[in-house]
Amino acid sequence: MDVLDRIVKHKLTEIAAAKDTKPAAVLEEQLARASPVRDFVAALQSVDGVALIAEVKKASPSAGLLRADFDSVNIARTYQAHGAACLSVLTDQRFFQGRLDDLTNVRNALEVPVLRKEFILDRYQILESRVAGADCVLLIAECLNDQQMSDLYSFASELGMSALIEIHEQHNLDRVLRINPPLIGINNRNLRTLVTDLTHTTKLVDRIPNDIVVVSESGIRTHADVRRLQTHGVGAMLVGESLMRSDDIGRAVDTLLGRP
Repeated sequence: MDVLDRIVKHKLTEIAAAKDTKPAAVLEEQLARASPVRDFVAALQSVDGVALIAEVKKASPSAGLLRADFDSVNIARTYQAHGAACLSVLTDQRFFQGRLDDLTNVRNALEVPVLRKEFILDRYQILESRVAGADCVLLIAECLNDQQMSDLYSFASELGMSALIEIHEQHNLDRVLRINPPLIGINNRNLRTLVTDLTHTTKLVDRIPNDIVVVSESGIRTHADVRRLQTHGVGAMLVGESLMRSDDIGRAVDTLLGRP
C-alpha cells in the first residue's frame, strides 16, 4: 500500500474506536455548547494578496519530527501576531503526532478561524470537529468518492462550517467543481508518493473559476514562491513545515510574507 492507503486504513479503525468511546449521540448533545463558527472564507478574502493559513504541525510522515519544543498554543499565537489570516491544526496522532485537544486549545486561545487538518472519512469526524471548535474542515478528494465528498461537504455546511476541498490529481478537479465550493485546495505534495512540486498549483489554477478561493498547499518556502502564486491568481496558501522548522517562527512568517 502507498502512504495514503495506509493512513486511510488506519483512520477507519480509529473512527470505529472513537464511536465506541464517545457515540455520535453524545457529540450531538455537546453541539449546543460549541463556540460560534468563525467565517474561514471571509478571513481569507479580507487579505490583500495571498492570505496565509499557518499550520500547527508537530511531525509528518515525510519529514519526521519537525519541532521538539512543540507548544501548539504558543506557536499559534506567534502565527496570529505576525499576520496569519487563519490557522490549520493537524489532529492526526498516528502519522503526524497531533491531537484534537491541540485544535481546541488553539481555538479557545486565539481569535482567527481554525481549520481541522485531518483525514476525514465519516460524518462522525465532522461532528467531532465542530464540537472541538473547528471553523473549517479538510476534505481530501483522493480519499473520497463523489457521494462521500458531497455528503461530508453538505454536513459540514449544515453545522455552519466551511470545508476546504483538496485535490492533487487533475482528474479530481471536475468532481470538486460540481460541488461548487468557495474554497479549493491544490496540494503540491502527492500524498501517495510524498513528492512535492510547487508548479502543480500553477498548472491547475487556470481551470478554477475566479470566484473560488484557491489555496496552494505544501512546498511554499520563500517570498518568491508567494509572489509566483499571486501572479497566477492564487488567493491563499497553507504553510506549515518550513515555518515549524524555523528557529524564529515569527521572523519566518514575516520573511515569507515579504515584511521587513
